[in-house]
Amino acid sequence: MTTTAPAATVTHTAALARFGHALSDATRVGILLSLREAPAFPADLADALGVSRQVMSNQLACLRGCGLVEAIPEGRRTWYRLADGHIAPALDELLRVTLFVEPGCCAGEECHCA
Repeated sequence: MTTTAPAATVTHTAALARFGHALSDATRVGILLSLREAPAFPADLADALGVSRQVMSNQLACLRGCGLVEAIPEGRRTWYRLADGHIAPALDELLRVTLFVEPGCCAGEECHCA
């Protein structure tokens, strides 16, 4: 039995572009991978990822804007979780992808492949 993937729409394109943008930053990737395990408070995420609380706030705002995480108020604090149940399995699948990377390519934060 062959299944056909649904035709890509403008909405699909925009959603994947937002997901790609989220994955283009190591801190945002760390946040998504952490939240795939369990919801968390920003301060705990900042400590776990070794970034300042201001950096964490900015990155969480970006991920909220992309529609990938949601903020849940709890008293005077707010915790975060992945916004959709499909995100964690998608991240798991991406982690299974093996890419051949040329030596010297994508060293550190900058990609020199182009």
